[in-house]
Amino acid sequence: MKILIVNKFLHANGGSETYIFNIGKGFEKLGHQVQYFGMEHPDRVVGNDWDCYTGSMDFRGAGGGDKADGPAGGRLRKLIEQAGYPFRIIYSREAYKKITYVLEKFDPDAVHVNNFNFQLTPSILYAVKNYRNKKRKKLPIIMTAHDSQLVCPNHLMVIPGSGEICFACEGGKFSNCTKNRCIHNSRMKSILASAEGYLYKWLKAYRYIDLLVCPSDFLKEKLSTNPLLAKKAVTIHNFIQAADRQENVKKEDYVLYFGRYSEEKGIKTLLQICKSLPEIPFVFAGSGPFRDEILQTENIEERGFLSGKELYLAIARARFVLFPSICNENCPFSVMEAQMYGTPVLGSRLGGIPELIQEDVTGQLLTAGDADAWTGAVKALWEDEERLDRYTDNCKKVSFYTVVGYCDILQSKIKELMQEDCQYE
Repeated sequence: MKILIVNKFLHANGGSETYIFNIGKGFEKLGHQVQYFGMEHPDRVVGNDWDCYTGSMDFRGAGGGDKADGPAGGRLRKLIEQAGYPFRIIYSREAYKKITYVLEKFDPDAVHVNNFNFQLTPSILYAVKNYRNKKRKKLPIIMTAHDSQLVCPNHLMVIPGSGEICFACEGGKFSNCTKNRCIHNSRMKSILASAEGYLYKWLKAYRYIDLLVCPSDFLKEKLSTNPLLAKKAVTIHNFIQAADRQENVKKEDYVLYFGRYSEEKGIKTLLQICKSLPEIPFVFAGSGPFRDEILQTENIEERGFLSGKELYLAIARARFVLFPSICNENCPFSVMEAQMYGTPVLGSRLGGIPELIQEDVTGQLLTAGDADAWTGAVKALWEDEERLDRYTDNCKKVSFYTVVGYCDILQSKIKELMQEDCQYE
């Protein structure tokens, strides 16, 4: 088969980009041809044979200029460019035109869509639909949902100003995004996001998605509140690219947190735990806005961002891992990695996390944000060597999808769709 993978970022930017890079390789190992479409970027690492991409869109605010124009000229040019963003995030004529060109050249058998809102916009769905009708061929659109954006404009189901878990936009009530200033705590950006939600609800744009792959039952349930998606959503838990395990890695005396040092990850709860248990050594691996406070906590060894073998050994040597996120995670790789490397996890009872941790088998589930409960659980497990050894032994038996195994499931789903007549109303 020929598969076109679509994602707004084609450079290393986060988990969804790691995902598309890996599944592209997985499809190729299964004998399929793969091309990519998204935004151009200096650090782009995947692409298509025709070098056809949309221009980059930067929502971080006017920058500091460039060498050609000088600081003032660069800022002015950025402001002029961004003045058109309110129109381009609703519908991108450029994305429609350019993906149509790639479709004509590549003539794929399936289109695998990932993150597209704001930069590429659902205009790409219309382009695929129109190409399909023009060619009179079965061309299914498969989408992997990396977050809740199709039903929650800010993707996280959390009110930024308060940190409160929120499902207010369920059922297409997108005015709540504006009410709560859910996009970067900005009223204007939130109004635009609400408008986008209402527009595509009215146009029924998401009906063009033939299969919606959700990484957790939790996300499947939330996305199914959109009646256009309810019958198309399936759960396929994420794959994991496990490092080569080393035999006889000895446990060391520390508790590990690895990930972003940010509020939604429960970093405030973590700091309270560490300060309440000065007798227990903690290791933190990551980066983020709370790094300075972490460095000032005496029983925390901060190792910075780790990857590859260094990260593997940090996880494998830990007594157990903490994952106290206060937002609705979908299928966090951190929880999967820890167990794959033989390390139990204490995680929040939120989102898709309970689907990955077997309660009192490979770890424990705790109430998000309840620092007292977390402190008690950490202390109890640290002092209970027999229970900790049992959890550790159970983790060594845990398995998750490999990339090729995951892609094999996807290709089966695609082939089933190709046998059907994917009619769009």
